[in-house]
Amino acid sequence: MNLEKSNKELKNRTPEEIIAWAIKLNNKRIVTTSFGIYSAVLLNTFSKMDKEINVIWCDTSLNTIKTYEHARLLIKKLNLNMNVYSPHSTEKQIQELKEKSIIDDEKHKEFSEVVKLEPFRRALEIHQPKLWFTNIRVRQTAYRSSKDILSYSKEGILKVSPFYYWSDIELDAYLSKNNLPKNESYFDPVKSSQNRECGIHLQ
Repeated sequence: MNLEKSNKELKNRTPEEIIAWAIKLNNKRIVTTSFGIYSAVLLNTFSKMDKEINVIWCDTSLNTIKTYEHARLLIKKLNLNMNVYSPHSTEKQIQELKEKSIIDDEKHKEFSEVVKLEPFRRALEIHQPKLWFTNIRVRQTAYRSSKDILSYSKEGILKVSPFYYWSDIELDAYLSKNNLPKNESYFDPVKSSQNRECGIHLQ
């Protein structure tokens, strides 16, 4: 596939048109979520267009109470086909590693590996996707701004980000129009700031 050409063709299409175009490419597809701030947007779109798609959530076990409430609400409301992957380590081990990771870059890499990357590799091994739908957007991080609607993962999986060029204002309008919740208290423990990459999208 010529990514540059395809990205130009898709740039002015709606997210629904992008998804409709992409799902014709392959049946082995997943959508990932962290149940973050605007997670309801992509998940709601898929609940209408591809109800059986496998929704992958790498639950760090360190999410806020509000995030777990948000997840339960959306799972029930949208009848999501959930596949949850959690760390093999105990909560105590994870908490200790998290505390050390704040001041030690190597420990932070280990922390990210334990709570996000290893569970995600497990998910990929089980589902063997050829298409991976994400909710990354331009301007979120420097890394994400270097991508586009279509990109490839290190494993050669085609990543599709239907809302890549949408602004916060547009996403807020979508939530309001569709009576969907916004998880404003979301916090990713793997990130030390909103501009840092969580790790999964570096794969």
